[in-house]
Amino acid sequence: MRIKFFLGTIFLGFLLIQAFGQEQKPGTIDRKKLVQRHNLRLTDVSEAGPTQVGNGNFAYGFDITGMQTFNDQFTTMSQWSWHSTPPPKGMKPSDFKQTFVNTHGRMVGYDLPDPHQAELTQWLSSNPHRFNLGRIGLILKKEDGSTAQPDDLQHPVQYLDLWTGIAESNFTVEGQKVKVTTICDPAKDILSFKIESDLIPKGRLGVFLDFPYASLDYFSNGSDYKKPLLHQTSIRLKNINSVIFDRHLDSTTYQVACKWSGSGSMKKQSAHRYSFYPGKKDRSIEYVFAFSPDKTGYNLPSFAEIKAKSAQHWPAFWKSGAAIDLSQSKDPRWFELERRIILSEYVMAINAAGNFPPQETGLVNNSWYGRFHYEMYWWHAAHYALWDRWPLLNKSLHVYSDNLASSLKRAELQGYAGARWPKCTGPDGREWPDNIHAWLIWQQPHPIFFAELDYRAHPGLQTLKKWDKIIEKTADFLASYAFLDTARKQYVLGPPIKAVPENNEGLSTQNPAFELAYWRYGLQTAQQWKKKLKLLPKPEWEKVLKNLAPIPVKDSLYEQWEGVDNMWTKFNFEHPAMAGIFGVLPGNGADRQIMEKTYQKIQAVWKYDTGWGWDFPMMAMTAARLGHKEQAVDMLLHPSKKFGFDKHGFVGGGNPFPYIPTNGGLLYAIAFMTAGWDGDKNNPEPGWPKDGSWVVKWEGFKKAP
Repeated sequence: MRIKFFLGTIFLGFLLIQAFGQEQKPGTIDRKKLVQRHNLRLTDVSEAGPTQVGNGNFAYGFDITGMQTFNDQFTTMSQWSWHSTPPPKGMKPSDFKQTFVNTHGRMVGYDLPDPHQAELTQWLSSNPHRFNLGRIGLILKKEDGSTAQPDDLQHPVQYLDLWTGIAESNFTVEGQKVKVTTICDPAKDILSFKIESDLIPKGRLGVFLDFPYASLDYFSNGSDYKKPLLHQTSIRLKNINSVIFDRHLDSTTYQVACKWSGSGSMKKQSAHRYSFYPGKKDRSIEYVFAFSPDKTGYNLPSFAEIKAKSAQHWPAFWKSGAAIDLSQSKDPRWFELERRIILSEYVMAINAAGNFPPQETGLVNNSWYGRFHYEMYWWHAAHYALWDRWPLLNKSLHVYSDNLASSLKRAELQGYAGARWPKCTGPDGREWPDNIHAWLIWQQPHPIFFAELDYRAHPGLQTLKKWDKIIEKTADFLASYAFLDTARKQYVLGPPIKAVPENNEGLSTQNPAFELAYWRYGLQTAQQWKKKLKLLPKPEWEKVLKNLAPIPVKDSLYEQWEGVDNMWTKFNFEHPAMAGIFGVLPGNGADRQIMEKTYQKIQAVWKYDTGWGWDFPMMAMTAARLGHKEQAVDMLLHPSKKFGFDKHGFVGGGNPFPYIPTNGGLLYAIAFMTAGWDGDKNNPEPGWPKDGSWVVKWEGFKKAP
């Protein structure tokens, strides 16, 4: 009888696993159906965020008309659209003098804002910056000859087919239908539009192209339309149905080629604004716009060719890598969570799958002058490894080899061994004066984490050699940066130091929790790398690893940093980074019981509306590792305004908008909860509830460290 009961229990458990979660054979999930049930359908003329088409290196954001007709905040941006103003007269970047700060008895130079070099400080801060390549919109005329306004649009409906990357926008103006199809070439900086309307033969519909100067604002859309004398637009070539524009913004040059179908005309309206009108014999017209930093010619693809390429590229993207289907779940929130996942995949494929790491707002607009943050690179890109889309991550990892020489120099000038990676740069790798940039350190172990992800995907000597020097120099800095406190007989981190939340006093803070754990992870992994290469471990790394200060604890709870006053009432805002030790990281140096108490305390008192979007997937992963599966899912559906996904899948909650590390974090957490992590005892879908509320069908995910 006992045997029958035991066997019955096993069989029931097997059925529950089958019912509540199951890895599928590749190709089992109907990915087209999965993706298309989350296609965009928009009807609000004043929708805050843009709809986008793009390819990871180039993107075009548009309003309900399918173009940038009414919203001059939407942009056309590329990975190469960088601009710099001339330096202050008589100055050059190398003239900037560092500020020396006492660092454990040594005077160390840091790039800090200097009121005695205010002009050069500001120039270094704001240059280079991304800029908007140009605004392309519709000209819509009413019967009385006036220009149509947003309120004049009737029955607007915009569809974005995520499966093909093709958008169709329909509306009427005074009863006349207009249809605009918007497409981006999947491999080049080329846009294509097809416009169909009876307004065309009436001479009431055209297209405008408006070129701005670059904005020098911290947060902006990269455009300044009020400085026409600071840039130049000229026509290099023109024939019956095509034109090539030369653009000059100080030392930045680029070209825009345009061709259209059928007959038509082009007219210069102002120094940098041009209008295009189709011939009146036509009811439809097609436009192609190509943007290039180099000389370009007339040989542009047609609308039909670009449409065919898009219709091939996007299904291939969706069929690649992993997929997750939640549609059989009983929890009514399944659709919203699945929507967030699918739209995040699209958002990141357009904004964070290019040849360089993205800025925090992707190719939507500018935040921090458009530069990318090295600490955010993990949140932007690590998910590609777990979703088995490694080529999309590998495209930008060259930033570490590109910036190795300057990072070695940075460390050397400060008296450290190895490479000290920057915090925030453009493609030139030059840092700018800022105390957070100078003292933030949690980006330093990132290349070791990426290398480990690479090796898990591609084990072998080639991967080991690819990363060996970068790991060596990264770990050398980790060991060198840690300072031996002889009184404590421990190695400490800081001061000066800026912790993950960036809300600490840099000159007095020591031993932030997450950084201590990440230092351990970095040094341990670097030593394992040596072992894989059949080399001896480095004693200087091991010495620091064995004697690194413990993660700070007070009242049986982990602190953000050592000795922080009023941790749970004064500093319970921004990132709850100490939880990431047992979420993002596998718990290096952490005690599970203390982490459990810390997690519960965070959930009780944390001011999540003061945080950032990636805090929620971070907490979801911590909950999952601790066994709180329901709470893990709840964190991915948290009601905080800092974790609200709009109709496009963008997350806001203030500047910057959108904040795409959130999307990347969500995707990493989903893979983490589904395929699991090292040490999960091979439990299937270890981050998902097993009570029947969630049915998780998936394929292709990779286990996390």
